[in-house]
Amino acid sequence: MIDYEKYAPLLAKVEKPGRYVGGEFRSEIPDPEKADLRVCFCFPDIYEIGMSNLGVKILTGALNQTGFISCERCYTPWPDMCKQLTENGVPLYALESGDPLNLFDIVAFTLQYELSYTNVLAMLKLARIPLLSSERGENDPIIIAGGPCAYNPEPLADFVDVFSIGEGEDALVELSTLIRDCKKNGIGREETLYRIAQLDGFYVPSLYSVTYNENGTIASFEPKRSNVPVSIRKRIISDLDNVYFPRKCSVPFIETVHDRVMLEVFRGCLRGCRFCQAGMVYRPYREKSPEVLNADAVESVANSGYSEISLTSLSISDYTHLRELIDKLLSWTDDKKVNLSLPSMRIDNFYEELLEKVSSVRKSGLTFAPEAGTQRLRDVINKNITEEEIITACEKAFDGGRNSLKLYFMNGLPTETDNDICGIAGLAQNIVDTYYSKKRFGGGRGVNVTVSVSCFVPKPFTPFQWCAQDSIEELERKQQLLKSEIKTKKISYKYHDARVSRIEAVFARGDRRLGSALLLAAERGMMLDGWDEFFSYEKWLEVFSDCGIDPAFYANRAFETDEILPWDFIDIGVTKEFMKREYAKAISEETTPDCRTKCSGCGAASLCNGKCVCNERGANNG
Repeated sequence: MIDYEKYAPLLAKVEKPGRYVGGEFRSEIPDPEKADLRVCFCFPDIYEIGMSNLGVKILTGALNQTGFISCERCYTPWPDMCKQLTENGVPLYALESGDPLNLFDIVAFTLQYELSYTNVLAMLKLARIPLLSSERGENDPIIIAGGPCAYNPEPLADFVDVFSIGEGEDALVELSTLIRDCKKNGIGREETLYRIAQLDGFYVPSLYSVTYNENGTIASFEPKRSNVPVSIRKRIISDLDNVYFPRKCSVPFIETVHDRVMLEVFRGCLRGCRFCQAGMVYRPYREKSPEVLNADAVESVANSGYSEISLTSLSISDYTHLRELIDKLLSWTDDKKVNLSLPSMRIDNFYEELLEKVSSVRKSGLTFAPEAGTQRLRDVINKNITEEEIITACEKAFDGGRNSLKLYFMNGLPTETDNDICGIAGLAQNIVDTYYSKKRFGGGRGVNVTVSVSCFVPKPFTPFQWCAQDSIEELERKQQLLKSEIKTKKISYKYHDARVSRIEAVFARGDRRLGSALLLAAERGMMLDGWDEFFSYEKWLEVFSDCGIDPAFYANRAFETDEILPWDFIDIGVTKEFMKREYAKAISEETTPDCRTKCSGCGAASLCNGKCVCNERGANNG
């Protein structure tokens, strides 16, 4: 546990000291003094968000159960704590031991969203670890990073020693074993990184060189040494029933974003929405059995005291054993008054019976994601739902006692027209009219439909990775157009800041030349860009200008389908040829069926011995 006397003067002057004290119930780690290797797993955002991340819980637990690793945690401090650390000359520390991060063998970051990149550098700076990997010496930690944003690691290539590509439960243990052995045998940093590069699923940026054409596009991307792979293939876990799951997790002292048990039901996705990076990079589709999931839930509730279980996945209604799982969970959750939530129901798999079962503890609002307001644009993005299915699903929800719905859409999608924007308002109005088409609750309660609209960001490893993002002016014009089309207070309208989305697009599609901008941003104290009160579009424009970087080159330029993309050296299993086919089909407004209906030949089967479980036909008995 941390030395409270040492940190008490700092904690007395910050808004939420509970973020920095550790010692939570169930926060148990192996003795650092007896461990062969010490790891600090960092979440580059504040405690309340990081403590809600299931991936961090899985990976820290997987490392701690090895017997030779002691893995601790750290989160981005709020500015008041940053000030106290700096003014008192105290380096950023791990929550379990209170030891500074620069004393660890490995400091690991999970990259969940692009706007956290400045937080990574801020944490390294507070920890007194050299920001540039080229400036680190033998006594500095090895900095690793993984997570969804690691599928385009290039913007952080100057700062991260090793990127973990894909799923980390087995991969990080293998990496740690190699680093431990190198440490025991006195092998230096440079040779250790060279050996890491030869492991499957790990990318060491310093061992690759990049050249550029006169027009700024990439001319070549090549290894500097022999035995360094030309491409990095992602790691996956084939058998989810036997992979580590944390049934005992730290229970925070303060309220966090998700105070509940989270059950990961499956990995991957069957659907193939053309804007969705997660649906591509997490393939192939793999399920966990209801028996194991129920056992996970029973122990997790008993060990935490939480009164809610959330079933997490990209589209929970695609799980083939959903009814069986719900029945198993309800056999004991009803008696214990534990609520079940299904956060990602697909409209075309909306089960009235299932909804009624899950509502037996507590009725809650429902969230659907039509994504586009017209059938034409839903076909372009391959959403594969019709307006009739949307209305039918909403009507069932209303008949089941719901009077509140949230609908997610995007604006700025490829081929989008003003008619598609107006279609969002029309669809929402149609849902409101559907509610009032029957005399529900004796007319006592009204309906509220929340329309939440984000800005399209072209992401790597999607069929839309080549598409340009709309200009800020165009995105904002479309936002105001939709606002003018909503005619009733029964519809609440929320939309994202287009300026934030533009910076996200720059780093999503960026290359390693953006490292100069990140370094300058760190020098100027920029961090917590995911928070409205700290994000400054004007400061980012100044940084880009001072570094000679044109953000439009990355965000607002249509990439050529034959140019080398910054992330082309990563192999996710899904082929580039498949992405090109899907891009062409999008322009032709042609849909592709889901994987369970018909195999589309995406290439993901190559990751599971040529047989992709999502190809196995059969009715969804979910």
